[in-house]
Amino acid sequence: MTLKDSFDLAFKTVRSNRLRTGITVAIIAFGIMALIGIITAIDAMDKSLKESFSTMGANGFTISYKERIRFGNNNSTVKVTKGKKQKKSNLDKPIQVTEAEQFKTAFHYPGLVSIALNGPGGNEVHYQERKTNPNVNMRGGDENYLQVNGFTLAVGRNFNHLDIETGRNVCMLGSDVAAKLFPVNPEKAIDKMITVGSYPYRVIGVLKTKGASAMMRADNIVITTYSNVRRTGNTSPSYTIGVLTDDVQLLNGAVEESTALFRGIRKLHPADEDNFVIEKSDKLAETFIGLLGSIQGAAGAIGLITLIGAAIGLMNIMLVAVNERTKEVGLIKALGGKRKNIRQQFLFESTIISLLGAFFGIVLGVLVGNLFSVFLGVGFVVPWMWVIIGILICSMVGLGAGLWPAIKASRLNPIVALRYE
Repeated sequence: MTLKDSFDLAFKTVRSNRLRTGITVAIIAFGIMALIGIITAIDAMDKSLKESFSTMGANGFTISYKERIRFGNNNSTVKVTKGKKQKKSNLDKPIQVTEAEQFKTAFHYPGLVSIALNGPGGNEVHYQERKTNPNVNMRGGDENYLQVNGFTLAVGRNFNHLDIETGRNVCMLGSDVAAKLFPVNPEKAIDKMITVGSYPYRVIGVLKTKGASAMMRADNIVITTYSNVRRTGNTSPSYTIGVLTDDVQLLNGAVEESTALFRGIRKLHPADEDNFVIEKSDKLAETFIGLLGSIQGAAGAIGLITLIGAAIGLMNIMLVAVNERTKEVGLIKALGGKRKNIRQQFLFESTIISLLGAFFGIVLGVLVGNLFSVFLGVGFVVPWMWVIIGILICSMVGLGAGLWPAIKASRLNPIVALRYE
């Protein structure tokens, strides 16, 4: 009895027991689908985040009065440095416009400084009979805002000194907003009057697409001056200072320079802890991606637990198959079949069932995971490494689950087996 004969016999047995095979394949497929589906969704989120943060620049950082994103318990109101408590009057102090402007004037390190202030979100922008969805964000900036934040003008001009000083109603449109209001030719938006909320604005520029992801809709934006946002209404109590160094190697030096300079501007004593936060773009990205890595590990553990359960179920089914086919095993041995032929047949059966489960589970998992990818607006994602890992795991599950039933079947006495009822 050749290896091919054992495989053919195992395949025919799998096909003949369709209900049992289908149930077992479904159990394994569910485990693999959960594993691959979650991993695919996480890979889509990871790709979306990397696309978002790649536009921020690794040689930049921001200064804000508190962390924009917090993990864990950061609600402490009194901080301690070298055994001394910081004054409560120094805590939770928003950055004022005078402080931001003083920093911009006094900072002489190689690089650019930008002042920003968040305007209202969820705006509906109108031009004649056309309008956008009510999800457009407004940001206030200065003449350096575009370069510091990775934007590029497609047409038109940047803010000038008079725009910032007077806070007049001028703006630049993100590519998504311009395409919505001026679908034929977005460049025609220059010098047109639009309405953002209840305020009229003259368009002075249109931005190139920034390749926004679902995590950061950077193209669905209207940018005006921070002085205009302050005049018409802002959602943030604090200004944000952005710094873009000329070279990534200058980043750490710029952070140290900024810390010392801004401590002086904020009138902090040497014993006081910083009452502002400096966040590097790459560190913020690493925080998000690290969090996704933890979720990925948890998803892998859940998938493996499911597969262990599937392996136990497959082993039970194979043991039942051995009992049901005792006469068949005795007949094969009586006709000259060896122990290894019996073992091969049962191992082939369990492996075929397991790999069928892997196939359907991987296909379904990739499809389910990419539903999330479509929602995030990234391309089709296939976690090839985990696909290969899933196939290997299912192969081991099949071999492991079928090993004891195969050994048990191969040890049957052919005379006893033939007399079995």
